[in-house]
Amino acid sequence: MKNTSLPTRLTGYSSSGLYLDLLKRCLMNFIYQDPNTAPWLDPKFESSARENGQDWPRDAHTMVGVHRLNNLQACAETLLGEGVEGDFVETGVWRGGASIFLRGLLAAHGVTDRTVWVADSFEGLPPPDPEKYPDDAGDNHHEVEFLAVSLEQVQDHFDRYGLLDDQVRFLKGWFRDTLPAARIERIGLLRLDGDMYESTHDALINLYHKVVPGGFIIVDDYSVVPGCKKAADDFRSAHGIEDPITYIDWAGAFWRKRI
Repeated sequence: MKNTSLPTRLTGYSSSGLYLDLLKRCLMNFIYQDPNTAPWLDPKFESSARENGQDWPRDAHTMVGVHRLNNLQACAETLLGEGVEGDFVETGVWRGGASIFLRGLLAAHGVTDRTVWVADSFEGLPPPDPEKYPDDAGDNHHEVEFLAVSLEQVQDHFDRYGLLDDQVRFLKGWFRDTLPAARIERIGLLRLDGDMYESTHDALINLYHKVVPGGFIIVDDYSVVPGCKKAADDFRSAHGIEDPITYIDWAGAFWRKRI
């Protein structure tokens, strides 16, 4: 199947554009095309599933697909182009692919005064607490070993791309424990990929006030996991946030903070 979202010809690109395009291809493993491990799809590599972020790659370093990576690039480059300050933060990183891409983007643009914060338990997702968060009742993400990737593995992935340096900071632990004390001053881009109500809620409660005006908030599973969407909607309602939400693809959505 023809890949319409990644360019098939690489002529006329800037060196930074070529690098970022290749970085996306490598992070999604369009190069060697590893098989899918998700039980709902055929195990063979299917370019449309990988492009749309609908499979679980055996080896690739991200499962978000090209549309969400393109959105990540567009948001980050808008911030750089407009001079909107703030670090880049991802809460829930799996194998680190989206965060690796953000660090690569900073390198491609010669940006040395921003940090990429990589927050995760590095042990998978927490068991649900239905008494405190009823919308997580029955959630079984914590039982999926495939979603648990160690800190050492993620650091090794950064290193393989030559992107493990002092512009990358890791926050290991449950968000409820790490995010309140995180020494993050200003956030330009906040990417939430915690899947559950609790994880999404904890990220927003502890970090949203640090997002600068003009910053972006991206919710990876907004259209897929009801608890995740509910947490984002509840937070927006409780804080009177009326900034319009834009859908990225079948799963992700984002908004830009106006005030």
